[in-house]
Amino acid sequence: MKIDDIKTVGVVGAGSMGAGIAQAAAQSGLQVKVVDVSDAVWGRARKTIAKSLERLASKEKITEAQMKEALDAISFSTDVGTLAGVPFIFEAVFEDIGVKKELFAKLDAICGDDVVYASNTSSIAITEMASLVKRPARFVGMHFFNPVPMMRLVEVIPAMQTEKATVDLALAMAAKLGKTPITCKDTPGFVVNRLLIPYMLDAVRLLEAGVASAQDIDTAMKLGAGMPMGPFELMDFTGVEISHLVGEIFHGYTKEARFASPGLLRNMVSAGYLGRKTGKGFYEYPAK
Repeated sequence: MKIDDIKTVGVVGAGSMGAGIAQAAAQSGLQVKVVDVSDAVWGRARKTIAKSLERLASKEKITEAQMKEALDAISFSTDVGTLAGVPFIFEAVFEDIGVKKELFAKLDAICGDDVVYASNTSSIAITEMASLVKRPARFVGMHFFNPVPMMRLVEVIPAMQTEKATVDLALAMAAKLGKTPITCKDTPGFVVNRLLIPYMLDAVRLLEAGVASAQDIDTAMKLGAGMPMGPFELMDFTGVEISHLVGEIFHGYTKEARFASPGLLRNMVSAGYLGRKTGKGFYEYPAK
């Protein structure tokens, strides 16, 4: 199968990452079938995609016609069966191996032998997930970054079982979606998160130790290191629990202390202070 043979892709999981992948695919001219467990979830995804495209149109980065064409290219469902016959499926469900195992069992039962599964996982080993499917040679990691429509990078990660043709197709798919792909080994965190997660956890440790305030640490990294966002702004944006969860997964794989979640971060997750989406994280976000 070549990239030009693919006219339709599937996206399972309609959270922020899945919605972003769906938008990027639709804007590249592909038909997109999105599946999630509830109408409410994909309803939010549809609104998110529409608002994102409207912003692009208002800035004249796309035309009104292109906006409508992209929206019309995306369909939503709660039925995994709608993905039967789709040749390329992005998986963007919750970072839990049990959830993913259940999903791939359902997909294997309805998908053809040539289907490619591309997981957007940021923390679970690609080789471990490839072992869950009937055709591991057709399994590959494609890790996008949030917000997907804006971020250009995609990490392409072969499992031990992945054949070269699958890797080549994943690289071509990333390029078709307007992204710049890199390839990396199947190691915890791949490239970006292997460097980024310890950086954010160390920022929390600095805050715990009273070295500086969250705002001053953010200012230091933006003005002193050229970061577009400080570590606390970034954690509030992506979700405080993500840094905690991913760090713990990496710690489980590597046993390296730098990946262990600091006490302050654990307590914030327990308290429900997850950042922008809950109105409070390292900063407060008054309801509009």
